[in-house]
Amino acid sequence: TACGLTRRTQVYDLLALAVKEQFGLSPLPPVSRGERGKPYLPDHPALHFNLSHSGGLALCALDGAPVGADIQTVAPRRPAMVERCCAPEERAWLAGRGDGWKDFALLWALKEAMVKHSGRGLTAPISAICPPLPRGDETLLERSGLFFRLYAGPGWRGAVCGCVPPPAELLWRPIPAKKNL
Repeated sequence: TACGLTRRTQVYDLLALAVKEQFGLSPLPPVSRGERGKPYLPDHPALHFNLSHSGGLALCALDGAPVGADIQTVAPRRPAMVERCCAPEERAWLAGRGDGWKDFALLWALKEAMVKHSGRGLTAPISAICPPLPRGDETLLERSGLFFRLYAGPGWRGAVCGCVPPPAELLWRPIPAKKNL
């Protein structure tokens, strides 16, 4: 995870740093996009990654199998968005929680991570994408053979979805304003 993003392309700077640290690949190998837009490394089909950014934050997940990641800054939304984007079970879950917008950001990150893991994109209404909902303070969830890890910090929420449990902690990296990897 990186903070202090000032331009969108810095997300790929984070990817380059992560691929270098985790896999020893430098410079960043060519990145392509699948039919539905999911990025991948065509020269390294066994290495999977996913990227997300929101505000000045970015999240990069790496794995040996498909992975999805999403980070969201917490911000008020129009109340109609909850009705449009959430299934009845999710609306009930949100109503039973303490801070609606923090919880909505977490739910949105879960939905996005699940969709991005599949690589199929939004082929169904967002309200039909139903990830597992956390009970209490749990941060590791499982549904249908997929594992979801929840992350939170001041003003942001994130989630990673994969075939194995994602790590419990994020590695934070500053991304230089100029590409200097």
